[in-house]
Amino acid sequence: MRPARLLAPRSVAVVGASTRPGSYGNQAVANLVTAGFPGAVYGVHPTAREVHGVSCVPTIGDLPIAPDALVIATPAATVPGLLREAGERGCGGAVVLAAGFAEVPGGRPLQDDLRRIALDHDLPVCGPNGNGIVSVVGRAPMWGDAYLPRRPGPVALVSQSGNVAVNALLSRRALRLHTVVSCGNQAVLNASDYLAALAELDGVRSVALYLETEDPGLPNALALAAEQGIRVAVLKAGASERGAAATSAHTGAVAGDHRVLKALVEEAGGAWARNPHELLELAKTLSHRSAPGVRGSGVLVVTCSGGDAAVAADEAARLGIPLPALNAGTVDKLKSLLPGTATAANPLDYTAVIFGETRRTAGIITAAGGDPAIGAVLAYYDRPEEMDAEQTHAWDAALEGITAAELDVPLVVAATLPELMPEATAEHLTDLGVIPVAGLTEGLLCANAVTARPDPGRLRKISEQVSRSPGRWLREVEGKALLKAHGVAVPKGAVAENAEDAEALRKELGTVVVKVDSPDVRHKAAEGGVILGVSTQKDLERALRQIPPPVLVEEMVPQGVEIMISVRYDAVTPVVVIALGGACVEVFDDAAVIPLPVTAERVAGAVQKLRAARLIPDLKALARTAVAIADMTRREGFALVEVNPVILRGRTATAVDAVICRGRPAGP
Repeated sequence: MRPARLLAPRSVAVVGASTRPGSYGNQAVANLVTAGFPGAVYGVHPTAREVHGVSCVPTIGDLPIAPDALVIATPAATVPGLLREAGERGCGGAVVLAAGFAEVPGGRPLQDDLRRIALDHDLPVCGPNGNGIVSVVGRAPMWGDAYLPRRPGPVALVSQSGNVAVNALLSRRALRLHTVVSCGNQAVLNASDYLAALAELDGVRSVALYLETEDPGLPNALALAAEQGIRVAVLKAGASERGAAATSAHTGAVAGDHRVLKALVEEAGGAWARNPHELLELAKTLSHRSAPGVRGSGVLVVTCSGGDAAVAADEAARLGIPLPALNAGTVDKLKSLLPGTATAANPLDYTAVIFGETRRTAGIITAAGGDPAIGAVLAYYDRPEEMDAEQTHAWDAALEGITAAELDVPLVVAATLPELMPEATAEHLTDLGVIPVAGLTEGLLCANAVTARPDPGRLRKISEQVSRSPGRWLREVEGKALLKAHGVAVPKGAVAENAEDAEALRKELGTVVVKVDSPDVRHKAAEGGVILGVSTQKDLERALRQIPPPVLVEEMVPQGVEIMISVRYDAVTPVVVIALGGACVEVFDDAAVIPLPVTAERVAGAVQKLRAARLIPDLKALARTAVAIADMTRREGFALVEVNPVILRGRTATAVDAVICRGRPAGP
């Protein structure tokens, strides 16, 4: 179902158009009139002749045309019937403002009726329980709250929170919006439907997504956006509703849906936000076209303050944002330009001694920004709101020095405090093609975001992965046999049906591990289902009193570095997850999450970024094992495979424990 007519309407009708000030129907008509909507506007009301100068007709069937968009501003109980009329009239879609559906007790049947009727008539519906849609570029605010026209631009916003959308329209940060969608309950259209449609609209260069629920259509929509050169910023709020299989293993805690979605967004060249402020700053940043080329991926920080330089360096380290050292050639160039008290480094503090010296500042930033390791330049600049003429001249000169730099990489100008980036300054910078950002940390995030190089081809491969839902849990011995068949080393061992069999295995294998043999016990160690170091007959007798047969008896693998390797097909997109294993897996927030498909090189690159990377004796052995487990998971149709731990010793990797859920293809 395509919402194209809803997002760029040429005609709009408001059902429930009202003469009563403060009502949704009255406000919706007033917004269209105030914005100067260039197309035809109609009202639908049983008795009113006109509202705000807009002619009204009694019913949808009386409209002289089938409008592209219908705004329904009537009580919830009336909505299903009105949608049926809209579908029969051939309308392009509907925006339902009313609440009282699935978000309230007893409202689910009404929402089910709404959805069924919309699908029967192939009628795109935004909502219910949302604020509507604003096409800023089309001057078409189909919006229930008061709307003031604003300068249009390339940034779209799709929000499951009405308030995030309202505040974005009210913000003053040079956020030039193209389209805003408050999608409410998403009874018919999901965020991914809007993203896919926005990717095909002229003038959209970035999209901000505020999500509260998982959307299975996101991988495909992100692939479409990447193919159109559209970058996406995402803020995911709320607890995960998925991962029933994953929460039965460690993977759910280590790589829940937030982390999986974050990995997917980053594969799309997008950015991950932690709050609405970051979301809007990142979306604004990503709307600026990055210069093509093969320059570096590091960020250069430039400031006139030693304190700001130190804090920026600390924040970059905390966030994992690379601030590469400048090469010898760049340092030589800077020595003749910097004051004697300054040091040619990154962050680059050119000191307040030359504040306001336009040419010198521009020369310094040009020289440093030309370093081959640099992919974006971040210059800190704080602008007071109120200044006298002399101060204004100095601050203008300082800013001109920054913006006059000759760079072939993106330039981000950020205030260290958000209130020190006035809207007039932000608008001026935007007109110059410079990215204005409010906040020191936000500046780092935004500068790092523009260095990303999306790979639409790989993203398309990710979106084409088959999704699976949970099925039957395997016994560990079954899983180990499959791992071995796919080239993954496992301990020698077998299931003992009685004490005699267990003793025979102990004599054959030496020191052994005794485990419960049941697919219903997955956290074996935590539930007392694993006994290590069984080396004598008495040890075995004690073990079998604690864990009665049948039991899995395996050779004791020597100690090494314990790693968890997991493959999930039950999240928003299939991923490989790698983290420290054993008891450490849920203690340290340190995991590599890599969307499928993967290669050994991609796995190694992701693992090298972990804090625990220095503990791994052979990265190639780990990468080969991860690829083999991923290949097995795909071939066997599993929903979840968690091997925890894999013990790394020298060049060997042995899968010591395995939790596997056999899934089935989802959908038709």
